[in-house]
Amino acid sequence: MFNGYFTSTLRGLSEIVFTGIIQAVGSIALIERKGGDACLRINTGALDMRDVQLGDSIAVSGVCLTAIEHSANGFSADVSGETLTRTTLGNLVTGSRVNLEKALTPSSRLGGHLVSGHVDGVGEVVERSAEARSVRFRIQAPAALARYIAGKGSICLDGVSLTVNAIEGALFDINVVPHTLQSTTLDEVQPGCRVNLEVDLVARYLERLMLGERAADASSAITHAFLAEHGFLR
Repeated sequence: MFNGYFTSTLRGLSEIVFTGIIQAVGSIALIERKGGDACLRINTGALDMRDVQLGDSIAVSGVCLTAIEHSANGFSADVSGETLTRTTLGNLVTGSRVNLEKALTPSSRLGGHLVSGHVDGVGEVVERSAEARSVRFRIQAPAALARYIAGKGSICLDGVSLTVNAIEGALFDINVVPHTLQSTTLDEVQPGCRVNLEVDLVARYLERLMLGERAADASSAITHAFLAEHGFLR
């Protein structure tokens, strides 16, 4: 029943989606600067490229990019100046390792959570510590994103679907298990590193739904006064 509902829902989505389950780690083979934007050539490593077609979407460290050419072991994608500025892609150099995931299809297994590949902001790792066999990261998110991050909720970090362990203001903690560390670029992340963040899509849509007709007003926002007025706070 759930699978049927999920398939029909996915077919109705107007945007490309991912799961946050990394399929391979690739590397930057070439960066061609073109005015204010760039073209990236990406070696895809173990990613199965047999079903990739021209124009398909592939998430690169959490950023949805379009394949403008492809081969058995790589693809090229144009990256706008805005994307270079608003994500960590602008800091990549030849040889940088990147997390890769092909877009979800109606027959795909949803192992993480729905991810759009549209980065909401860039966070900074402020602490890394061992916790048994896992690694705990503390990350400073942009203040504007704090309201979308909830304890035990989902967040996407450099394209990886993770669970928020704890949150304090705009600081949040995540635990990364050994398999995820080994299968992604997160094992390379140290304090001071910048990471792409995408908050849970449901949180964003819920905020818009709660605003109702006021969503058309650009000045409207969810505030304590709004929540109290509508019975969410006492």
